Amino acid sequence: MTLSSLTEAFAFPVLLADIGGTNARFALLEDRQGELIHLPPVRTGDFADIESAMTAAVTEKTETRPRSAILALAGPLNGDEVDLTNADWVVRPRAVMAASGITDIALLNDFEAQALAVAALEETEMTSLAIGADLEAGHDHRVVLGPGTGLGVAGLLQLGGLWVPVPGEGGHVALGPETRAEFALWPHIERETERISAEFLLAGRGIVRLYRAMCAEHGARPVHVWPKEVTGAALAGTDAIAEETMRLYCGLLGRLAGDFALLFMARGGVFLGGGIAPKIAALLKAGTFRAAFEAKAPHEALMRTIATRLVTAPRPALTGLAAFARAPERFGVALERRRWRA
Repeated sequence: MTLSSLTEAFAFPVLLADIGGTNARFALLEDRQGELIHLPPVRTGDFADIESAMTAAVTEKTETRPRSAILALAGPLNGDEVDLTNADWVVRPRAVMAASGITDIALLNDFEAQALAVAALEETEMTSLAIGADLEAGHDHRVVLGPGTGLGVAGLLQLGGLWVPVPGEGGHVALGPETRAEFALWPHIERETERISAEFLLAGRGIVRLYRAMCAEHGARPVHVWPKEVTGAALAGTDAIAEETMRLYCGLLGRLAGDFALLFMARGGVFLGGGIAPKIAALLKAGTFRAAFEAKAPHEALMRTIATRLVTAPRPALTGLAAFARAPERFGVALERRRWRA
């Protein structure tokens, strides 16, 4: 079996879904050449399960009845029950089929969908995060990271003329201090377990953890409670500790992005998505992110050749799923044990 024969075509109309810890986003693709029809997103926490969310977001909003569905889920895929990492839903494909009338369902990891997107997005849907002139991202291995409610990571490889997404749980790798200032800060980080993962510090709630630790290090009283308060104060330049927190945040994110660039030898570029990165674009472009990305001795020269891009498209995962639904033969996506049919 070749990579190009792994995935059979989907029957249209196709329902596409990007299910995260905070939001569930849906779209319809009525035929291979059709425009993607976005439906109003819903909050995951407002519904007991995906079936009720689909009823509210899809069945009650459009007369189109999809025949197949591709669902991108924020959690590891294992068998016919998928427990979302940062939400209370357990997704059971056969239950979804019974409730919706859909007869063909495929499951992807949410950042598998994000990886598919970076093979489909236009240049106008990205912006450079490099210092100075950006380098062209060639048709080579790529990496996508996205901090939001959680922290997703995926690779996108070029193999045999196909784009092959490589999903995983890279957001849960360990993240430790490197500089003297970071070693001084780390004991102040409030922990849930002894282990500090990248997601623990770089997802939304991690911004507040870093901010509170920074306040403790400086002997100051925290005044911000929510991540958007910290990022807003840093962007406005009204709080020195918030600014220092976000410089550290951008540096840690750049360090992690550089690690994955080396792991995948991502000469085609590293792409930042997720819910947080587009909102702090000015902070990411200030230089700390890129400096930390390149600080990979003895490979600094190599790192300077790898482009870093911020994805600015509003719903990139759905764009990636649409590209896959339209032309699965372009992608090496193995759906054994991840596709259910009535």
